Order: sequence, then structure tokens, then C-alpha cells
Amino acid sequence: MFYFCSMEESNRQKKIASVLQSDLANVLQNMLREAGQMGIIISVSKVTVTTDLSIAKVYVSIFPADKAQAIVSELNKVKPNIKHQIAQLTKNQLRKMPDLSFYNDDSLEYMDKIDKAVKGTDDPLKNPDLLPKRKKS
Repeated sequence: MFYFCSMEESNRQKKIASVLQSDLANVLQNMLREAGQMGIIISVSKVTVTTDLSIAKVYVSIFPADKAQAIVSELNKVKPNIKHQIAQLTKNQLRKMPDLSFYNDDSLEYMDKIDKAVKGTDDPLKNPDLLPKRKKS
């Protein structure tokens, strides 16, 4: 008899991820506002939590995209502050606050490049550098 170990998230992981996603979105928007960063939009596109609930990978979409890497590295520098704020918000829902890791979600930018290629404004057959290979994070 074979037992398959599924890689699907448990209901607990999904629940924690959704709680973290909405609270992180609010905290990050407030941090941008307090820092006076107008003209930057940040959204939490996905949160995944490890099976032992100790680490949360946070994928953020940032507009304009040219500032994304700098903002993601800044978020990773101020992780303890963000984690503390989220822990305060979720103290009645979570026993232990997972460690946070921030990643740039470039899927919107990637889809935009594909859309331009399909519409014919850029031809990736003539210029293959237009659609670079996606980097795994």
C-alpha cells in the first residue's frame, strides 16, 4: 500500500496565510504612508506558510516595478518591526508568529510582457531578449 505525501497546504496553513496576507497588506500600506512614499503601490499577492508554521513567504507586487528590488530588500531589513506589528494584530488568532521572508512577485510585469508580445508591439521571435527566462525565487 502506498501513501502519498501531498504537497497541498493544510487548512490551518491556508487560514494562517490568509490572516497574514490581509494584515500585512494593511501594515505595509501604513508604513509607506508614514514614510511619505507617495506614488508607490504595494500589494501582498500571496503568502505561503511552511508545514511547521515557522516561516511565511510573502510575495509582494510593487508598482512602479523599477523600485521593486529596492523595496523588497528594505522590507527584509525591517522584518523584525513588521513581524512585531503583525504579532500585535494577530495575537488572538496565532499562538506563534512565523518568521517573514519577502519576495518580489513579478508575475504582473511578466504577463504584461507576454501581452505586448501577443498583441504584436514587441516580437520575441525577432528579439528573444524581450521575454527573459523567469527567475525562480
